[in-house]
Amino acid sequence: MHIQICKDYKEVSKIAADFISDEIKNNSKTVLGLATGSTPIGLYENLIKKYNNNEISFRDISSFNLDEYIGISKENKQSYYSFMHDKLFNHIDIKEENINIPDGNAKDFDIYASEFEARIKKIGGIDLQILGIGKNAHIGFNEPSDTFSKKTGVVKLAQSTIDANSRFFESIDDVPKMAISMGIGTIFSAKKIVLLASGKDKAEAIRETVNGGIRPQVPSSILQLHSNVTLIIDEDAGSLL
Repeated sequence: MHIQICKDYKEVSKIAADFISDEIKNNSKTVLGLATGSTPIGLYENLIKKYNNNEISFRDISSFNLDEYIGISKENKQSYYSFMHDKLFNHIDIKEENINIPDGNAKDFDIYASEFEARIKKIGGIDLQILGIGKNAHIGFNEPSDTFSKKTGVVKLAQSTIDANSRFFESIDDVPKMAISMGIGTIFSAKKIVLLASGKDKAEAIRETVNGGIRPQVPSSILQLHSNVTLIIDEDAGSLL
């Protein structure tokens, strides 16, 4: 596990964008695993700048998002479908048919999850998975549990996650209680993983990710076993290391 500690969020975002840009320059058909939430916004802003400066192109890139809320429409501004288009896809040359975001309104989630996994397998797997991390060390929407989830599926959101995400909604009652998420096993199968974190409220989760025991109660701790993980974090997030 490689750890790069940056001065602040701005530097985290820039370094992460440079990392991903290098991957795309080395392989124009890179398959990206993408994350949502507040942490990757700066990263996406930097990638858009690189695209506008003709440094990189996304025309042959494929992407798979980690997760999506269940029960809200794509058009809802709080859906991750809307988030990704607003923060990244609408501003670059990625092809719509190469974008894969879990469907939070699938008719049969078991069948849909299997199909989502099959699409990842068919394309040859995810080359570079981008992750954020929750205060409770969740990655994707894989919450602390008694077991590590293996594959994409429906998950119940922890109350701490609902509380944290309530800032994006008019009322905490509007925050979805369920989501569809890549499983820990799916995330772990990516060839490379980059985890971003910023702020003192993530410091304990980062400490447990790096130095704690490997256990499903700390979902991100599984990354200790992966052969190619890079943490790009700011000084506050790394303050307990």
